[in-house]
Amino acid sequence: MKRRDFLMTSSLAATAMMLPRTGRAQGGESWQGYGEATVIDALGGPGSSAFGQRVPLTVSDLADVKASGLTAVNVTVSGVGSYTKDFEETLRNITFWDEQIAAHPDALIKVLRSADLAAAKQSGRLGLIYGFQDGTPLGESLERLDLFYDLGVRIIQFTYNLRNLVGDGCLEPGDAGLSLFGRALVARMNEKRVLVDLSHCGHRTTLESIEISKQPVAITHTGCKAVSDLPRNKTDEQLRKLADKGGVAGIYFMPYLRSAGQPMAEDVISHIEHALKVCGEDHVGVGTDGVISAVNVTPEFRKKFHDEIADRRKRGISAPGESEDVFTFVPDLNTPRRFEKLAYLLSKRGHSDGQIGKILGGNFDRLLQDVWGG
Repeated sequence: MKRRDFLMTSSLAATAMMLPRTGRAQGGESWQGYGEATVIDALGGPGSSAFGQRVPLTVSDLADVKASGLTAVNVTVSGVGSYTKDFEETLRNITFWDEQIAAHPDALIKVLRSADLAAAKQSGRLGLIYGFQDGTPLGESLERLDLFYDLGVRIIQFTYNLRNLVGDGCLEPGDAGLSLFGRALVARMNEKRVLVDLSHCGHRTTLESIEISKQPVAITHTGCKAVSDLPRNKTDEQLRKLADKGGVAGIYFMPYLRSAGQPMAEDVISHIEHALKVCGEDHVGVGTDGVISAVNVTPEFRKKFHDEIADRRKRGISAPGESEDVFTFVPDLNTPRRFEKLAYLLSKRGHSDGQIGKILGGNFDRLLQDVWGG
């Protein structure tokens, strides 16, 4: 798994003391509809922070999966940012998750079609949706899409901040949009019924993909640029066009929710509420961009974090808003039951049960059914 399937953190010991460690919503912070809701994390994964290593799930990890109440999660299987190794890296990651599912069939299920989401909910297992966070594993071959589809990939994000053969990412100053190869990829993905994901994509790449896709698309993990003006967030224009096409935007739990300082639950809610105003309640969800288990901030974790963020800067994939002094998770939602706590907080602010159910996963459930078919 790559960087967005694990978490980074800072060395601020005072902030670390804020982190709850239980697998349940804290105190009375529960939401009555949680047990019946379809809850989908549009980007994340089971386990604890592994910093790029394929670490088998532990008993504790699996307990957190059960405690989370999640129905499904889009887990990244792609490599990121390297044409020389990402194809092989992706194959290894797919093999790893296939092995984890085979080892824990009572806790995990591979999601290949819409019916698998319902099966995951009914059986109390976590559905794993295999997704890419970069187009680099495809190389310059559309035929590789068929291979990865046969291996279970159902979501493909086009770029990871930088330019690749598909199009420009959000950090490219040229903002050249989709390439001819990228346009052909959109058409091929529509034919195969693979969900287009425009997270990390540049402004033109995002708008052009929405325009030419014959199916609704997703921005699985993002924030609102109008709330925090950083490159990883999307403009109102992009969000509105996404919604007009039937797509869904997932709000993440990342540093980009604020221009400076540590994002907290109130920042997540600010972005959700802005997205609701722009997109409408049928087009907003959650893509945490983190792991299910609570992050335990240890000296070892802090060292690995510093090494990881240094590597990201060296590779040129670190986005403005990342900092050694800011956690890449939300401290007051640092629990496997974070979706229920978020639901509780939204309810306190007057959001209806029906609207909350859509945000927690109902909207992404509908989108996946629209794209994948029955």
